[in-house]
Amino acid sequence: MTSRLQNYIDGVFVDSASTESLNVVNPADESIVAVSPVSTPDEVAEAVRVAGRAAITWGRTTPGARQAALLKLADAIEEHADELVAAQVRNTGQLSAMVKSEEIMVGADQVRFFAGAARLLEGRAGGEYMEGFTSYIRREPIGVVGQVTPWNYPFMMAIWKIAPALAAGNTIVLKPSDTTPESTLVLARLTKDILPDGVFNVVLGNGGTGANLVSNPALGLVAITGSVRAGIAVAQAAAADVRRAHLELGGKAPAVVFGDADVAKAAEGIAQAAFFNGGQDCTAATRAIVHESIHDAVVEALVEQAAKLRPGAPDDEDAFFGALNNVNHFNSVIAKLEALPSHAVVATGGKRLGDTGFYVEPTVVTGVAQDDPIVQEETFGPILTVQSFATEEEAIALANGVNYGLAASVWTTDHGTATRMSGRVDAGCVWINCHIPLVAEMPHGGFKHSGYGKDLSIYGLEDYTRVKHVMSAHD
Repeated sequence: MTSRLQNYIDGVFVDSASTESLNVVNPADESIVAVSPVSTPDEVAEAVRVAGRAAITWGRTTPGARQAALLKLADAIEEHADELVAAQVRNTGQLSAMVKSEEIMVGADQVRFFAGAARLLEGRAGGEYMEGFTSYIRREPIGVVGQVTPWNYPFMMAIWKIAPALAAGNTIVLKPSDTTPESTLVLARLTKDILPDGVFNVVLGNGGTGANLVSNPALGLVAITGSVRAGIAVAQAAAADVRRAHLELGGKAPAVVFGDADVAKAAEGIAQAAFFNGGQDCTAATRAIVHESIHDAVVEALVEQAAKLRPGAPDDEDAFFGALNNVNHFNSVIAKLEALPSHAVVATGGKRLGDTGFYVEPTVVTGVAQDDPIVQEETFGPILTVQSFATEEEAIALANGVNYGLAASVWTTDHGTATRMSGRVDAGCVWINCHIPLVAEMPHGGFKHSGYGKDLSIYGLEDYTRVKHVMSAHD
């Protein structure tokens, strides 16, 4: 019998009163694995209400107490890693080994980072900036935070949201993606004996549920990782009541390869960054921009790499990535491949793989123009386009000539080129001779349509605080 999922509100799993529900489908075999409710507006409001009550006490806990709780949570995540993997993979079709190593265990490490960062919030030095008065800065929790997470890395994106928010002393109402809720619900259960009731709450549902959440006036901040369209909607809802928004949106990352680069190394790194997790990564290398002198050699090497990086079932130890997440997204990716302009050349891939499951071949497309939709629009699939350039100025124009600005990479053996390009590429992260590694200590977030605000790092923690000036008269 297919299980019916429950909301997690005030420390208890509760059935939704809603008569509307959604099937949760395993993308690897297209079977229905669970049924999720579409939470009612009253249920969302109740979750926000109890989070507001919990915020009164949780926000006053010491940083040391919050650190201790987060460290316990990190230990619990590691202890229940296999359960988290199983819950997630049946919703995502990802590779089990990848989820365990790159999401669950890395997520535990990121929780530990924020546990320590909770005790290191900083402000400018207190002092007498006006005669007879002393001023100092307080960093305080915002209060109740509404969060919406995506389906591409459900567990890791939840960690990126909840860990800094909790470390800063906020309480949370989180809505996971309707297609991938189960690992978040396991995470909620793990918090039961660690966090006070009401500090962390999960409401299930669709886009309407998310809209009900982010429009609630009791929220001090709304945070989303998702599409540009969803981010704009969240920002508009927040702006209507002058509330803060934190937006981590899409990407269209260029990988700029200069003529002096190591062709084999660049092709291997770019191909892996393009096809990792099926390209369902906002920092994925989607546009290889290659100097004309090595263009053909790089294309040949990318095709060779694509042949090695095939998709497969979650337990396939030789596969590099799994299925695309859901049927609508799968159909969207296939439609974009079918709509390629006549001047585009599919060097490899370009088709569905198999008859069951949402699998797409790793694809390399050459001959594209800068204004082609496949270059300008986020595909979020295992598709890499290749363009050529003659001069550094042309490379910059191509790299920056999209609406996104999340991540980029530069491949060169020349230090001066790397230094110049790192400053001129319009992206929140620029990798040099690598693409896609992330660490908890460094910020993640972009420019332009990629959003604003930072995940990870001390900058991510500070985004979940408010700054208060306190001035005291001496007499």
